[in-house]
Amino acid sequence: MRLFPLRQRAERRQLMIAEAELLGELRRLRSRVPQVTGVLAASVDGLVLAQDAAESEAEAVAALTAAALGVGSRLTETTGQGHFRELLVRGADGYVATYAAGAHAVLTVLAEPRVNVGRLHLEARRSSTVIGELVDASAAATPPVPVVPPRPVDPPTPVPIPVRRPGASGARGGT
Repeated sequence: MRLFPLRQRAERRQLMIAEAELLGELRRLRSRVPQVTGVLAASVDGLVLAQDAAESEAEAVAALTAAALGVGSRLTETTGQGHFRELLVRGADGYVATYAAGAHAVLTVLAEPRVNVGRLHLEARRSSTVIGELVDASAAATPPVPVVPPRPVDPPTPVPIPVRRPGASGARGGT
């Protein structure tokens, strides 16, 4: 159970509140569906926001989730099914379910093979809505980084170059 910053530019106090609320929601989801073995909230870019799992590969799962989100989004839009909402993968040893969570996050849930998939969807959809609201509110409250235009470069100061005139060599001749 580790927490990760939502956005590096946000104020730390606000982040701590959002992270604690995210982790609380992940824990509530696990308590509502006992067959859930792990949950992960990630940014759409694949950065871990919060996790409640024994899974030590959180960064890899978050990155793969972002990739799956991209493929799922492209697939739903190409086929005319609208915006991506969720993806369910069934493996021999359980399920991996991914849910859109607002504009900036995604929820990934790992579950045992004996999970009631209907219950999983019901509870995970509720959690993804809460997580989406938390992350989107945090993103909206994050002050933008001011863009400072580059300072114009002053042209170099010209250095006077001595000019030599023909016949004026400046050398004294002697006989």
